[in-house]
Amino acid sequence: MAITAPRRANTERVVSPDLHFIGHSTVRVELAGRTVLTDPLLADTIGLLRRVVPLPSPATWAGTDVVLISHLHGDHLHLPSLRSLGRDVHVVVPRGAAAWLRGHGFRRVDELSAGESITDGPLTITAVRAVHSGHRWGPRLTHGPATESLGYLVEGGGSTVYASGDTGLFDGMAALAKRAVDVALLPVWGWGPNLGPGHLDPVSAAEAAALIRPQVVVPVHWGTLAIAGLASLPNPLRGRMRRLLVDPPHSFATEVAARGLDTRVAVTPPGRAVDLTAA
Repeated sequence: MAITAPRRANTERVVSPDLHFIGHSTVRVELAGRTVLTDPLLADTIGLLRRVVPLPSPATWAGTDVVLISHLHGDHLHLPSLRSLGRDVHVVVPRGAAAWLRGHGFRRVDELSAGESITDGPLTITAVRAVHSGHRWGPRLTHGPATESLGYLVEGGGSTVYASGDTGLFDGMAALAKRAVDVALLPVWGWGPNLGPGHLDPVSAAEAAALIRPQVVVPVHWGTLAIAGLASLPNPLRGRMRRLLVDPPHSFATEVAARGLDTRVAVTPPGRAVDLTAA
């Protein structure tokens, strides 16, 4: 459904919350005195994928209070990365995944469906719809847990952050314009030379920004992972893959500008702190 809402004037720079783009879909969000980590992937390798930029110091994610898991794919729910945060870290997952995760030794797990909320200290965390496969092993296999995929609204200290997780474009994103999103974390690519269904590219991510109307977008899900050797060893796709490790957030910024949106784009290399004032 498409929901329209009056557009508030974008007259101020966003200086809160404090964010650090660790890479892929992993962002540290400090808000209202709490530290939130989205889809933590804190490793140099995952299966056939290799991290192509340095992993930040573990101090970057030290003291995490709550972890948000958007869906169960291994590059978003990475068990070794979760274990490195401690078995007692508060983890929020899509409904249907809590028992599975507790079976892996995690003791503080809550689950949400789209439209449901939970509090963590001064934060209110609301699950919102995402259009993406929620099966642990993807759409081709049937064993293992399967849940819906989610995005999250994180509200606290007078600010709202939207972490979309992996998602395709859908009209219902317009409902988020009513939530006055200060910062949106939107994916603009992936880890390969092509995208499958349920993902945003620079053009569709700009269309999402036009629906959501955040003050600032931080492009994520780019420039961090590649299939081993694809961007380094001689092969027909090496040039394309190298470009796709760099170009998507800049193409996205160009698309946002072409639409005349008030939204500012904070292009941040993986591993770096986000400068919201320079967006």
